[in-house]
Amino acid sequence: MSTMLAEETLMGGAPAAPTTWAAGTPATNWHPVCPLADLDEAWGEAALVAGQQVALFRAGDQVFAVSHTDPATSANVMARGIVGSRGSRSTIASPLHKQVYDLQTGECLGEPSLQLAVFAARVHNGFVEVSV
Repeated sequence: MSTMLAEETLMGGAPAAPTTWAAGTPATNWHPVCPLADLDEAWGEAALVAGQQVALFRAGDQVFAVSHTDPATSANVMARGIVGSRGSRSTIASPLHKQVYDLQTGECLGEPSLQLAVFAARVHNGFVEVSV
């Protein structure tokens, strides 16, 4: 599947209720991005969500949204990274210098000074939504 870099798609209907995501912060500004079926397992896709370049990843039933910008180089490449895991943690390795980041927290597992921005993501009525 080719990289999906497009403006967010608007869906009709009432807005979803605020949800609390893994970091404990309420996420209230949900933006529909794409159908879940459009995300391949262990493959990244890029999307422009409310002016932010976001990299989306699917790992089983989980969807992760992180900044598309590599913290080490400032290049917009993270959707092309290598998806993997460290123990039970889903990870993404930068395609440029191979720094490995936790997809849920953004923590760089090899260089503590680097941090990948993460965004709340969910699947609502079969559609991936991201809060930025």
